[in-house]
Amino acid sequence: MASALMSIGRGVQFNHSVEREFILIGEALSRLSKTETGTFSSITNSRLIIDFRNLLAHDYGAIDDDSVYGLAFSDLIVLKAEVAELLENRGEAK
Repeated sequence: MASALMSIGRGVQFNHSVEREFILIGEALSRLSKTETGTFSSITNSRLIIDFRNLLAHDYGAIDDDSVYGLAFSDLIVLKAEVAELLENRGEAK
């Protein structure tokens, strides 16, 4: 599926935007790990998300588009659901 997305003309700018979002998510989780360890621990693969952020930010040559899109279509769905639940439990969900 990821390769199919690449073939429909998303382009380099789109790829960079997706990668930037993953970097921001990883940075947010990194900060959360230092301030709210219980919440951080409750998020599936939180440490791996930070590691992926570091890979994107510091070792760009090791990243392939299929890996990025694979995460976007699988792990990101889980993360979104978990964050929505955390916000709802805190009374912050919209």
